[in-house]
Amino acid sequence: MTTRPSPADAPGVRVRDMEPGDCDAVAEIRVRGWQAAYAGLVPQAYLDAMDVAREAELRRRSFAAGGPQVHAVSLAADSAVTGWACYGPCRDAGAPSGRSELYALYVHPERIGTGAGRALLSELTARAATAGFHEMALWVLRDNTRARRFYERAGFLPDGAEESSETGGAAVPEVRYVRTLSGPAAG
Repeated sequence: MTTRPSPADAPGVRVRDMEPGDCDAVAEIRVRGWQAAYAGLVPQAYLDAMDVAREAELRRRSFAAGGPQVHAVSLAADSAVTGWACYGPCRDAGAPSGRSELYALYVHPERIGTGAGRALLSELTARAATAGFHEMALWVLRDNTRARRFYERAGFLPDGAEESSETGGAAVPEVRYVRTLSGPAAG
């Protein structure tokens, strides 16, 4: 298992590989993260129906199946899981060779602003570069200005691609961001 200290701006945060016992905490972070970040952006009924226990079971099954594997979780000094992120090969049709994709990055709403998100993003971009990827893409809700600012500060820029996904019966527009991995460190 890989454990590394976080960047200097996130004291006490450690990033390590996810373990099966983290599924409940990761599910809690993902559900609470959606409910906090996407209020007003996706139908409220959808957010209200999200269930931590159901999400934990999905995480356990995905983890047991071996894919797409979660690559890292963020730990506070007290060893509580405070964030979760994963990446892998880019899933976009026609994506250039060497492009990875940030599939997910969530920090518990109570821990936003502590540096946990920056630590996770820094770790995953470093891991993707080490794995031979030259750039990383991600999709973010078009109207999620807070997340867009976070990614822009980390060197990601919109590349003009847009698409809508269906969430809770509503079309939710997303934009793609891309960053070269050989450039400045995330954070």
